[in-house]
Amino acid sequence: MSDRLRIIGVEETVVVPAVYEAYQRAGSPQIFSRGFGDSPIAKNLHEVGEQRLAHMDDQGIDIAVLSLSSPGVQDLPEADAVAVAREANDQLAGIVASRPDRFQAFAAIPTQSPAAAAAELERAVCELGFPGAMLYGRTGDKLADHPDNDELYATAERLAVPLHFHPQTPVQPVIDAYYSDLPDPMGPVLAGAGLGWYYDLGVQYLRMIFSGVFDRFPDLQVIAGHWGEVVMFYLDHTGFFGEAGRLRQPLADYFKQNFWVAGSGTNSPRYLRWTAEVMGTDRMLYSTDYPFTYGFRPGGFPYVDTSNGEARSFLESSPFTDEQKADIGHRNWERLTARAKRPSA
Repeated sequence: MSDRLRIIGVEETVVVPAVYEAYQRAGSPQIFSRGFGDSPIAKNLHEVGEQRLAHMDDQGIDIAVLSLSSPGVQDLPEADAVAVAREANDQLAGIVASRPDRFQAFAAIPTQSPAAAAAELERAVCELGFPGAMLYGRTGDKLADHPDNDELYATAERLAVPLHFHPQTPVQPVIDAYYSDLPDPMGPVLAGAGLGWYYDLGVQYLRMIFSGVFDRFPDLQVIAGHWGEVVMFYLDHTGFFGEAGRLRQPLADYFKQNFWVAGSGTNSPRYLRWTAEVMGTDRMLYSTDYPFTYGFRPGGFPYVDTSNGEARSFLESSPFTDEQKADIGHRNWERLTARAKRPSA
């Protein structure tokens, strides 16, 4: 490319003190993905200073849109979630203010309380200047299509901000049925980032469509990571049941009108080409899923490592025009968020 491609990563993960302390109080699992321990991932989740900037430079990422590690505040007790989300968003806003040229942030949302969830999204957008929010599928036993979320979805539609969804581990009965009795450590691995995450959230996307969420809120915009969380690869098949599900339009049209898709650091040329074919490059975003994809290449596995410039080279070497690469790298994100309500004076 003649001019340097600008890249904005929209799924770049942190653990802020308010949430880390809340996890400790709640007795949450003390695992590295929540910032516990001294593994490189746990340490990098807490890092929002020069080291993170250096890693972004190493990846080739210009701006990171920060969000809480899954499941955010959505598995905290309801009595704590509202206050913790507010404090976490204030801390995220402070990180952004320290380097507004390099950081943006998605709001944490206390979905346990429908009214508080909508109010916190409004505060985060209108007062803190956030471009949207990160959600984590279900809250307790309530899935993403539960009517309790309608007030939040209506607020996101009114404010014209996207909701990025990130998976979380399936419920225990699903783990027991499908991921138990496997050699260590493959049960938990497959239930989580190996496979189970993506099916868990992908099914919720279909539930949102078939339960009418996007008919009620036709301008609601959702960002799907991990190349669409599995279900996008089956739209041609699942769409056969659109009439039985009384959809107002073909299933694929909901994805092309209400969804944006990013790869979450899985540098697969096949997934990239397929997503472009299904969605079009004007509905694609970019993300690295830092720090979960940074500096790890077991056995030379090539697809989930964004360090040493791999995040940048993957997009730069893609089979698209320079204009399409710029769309995926930064312009689609800028167009998506340009309509958002600006902060109050």
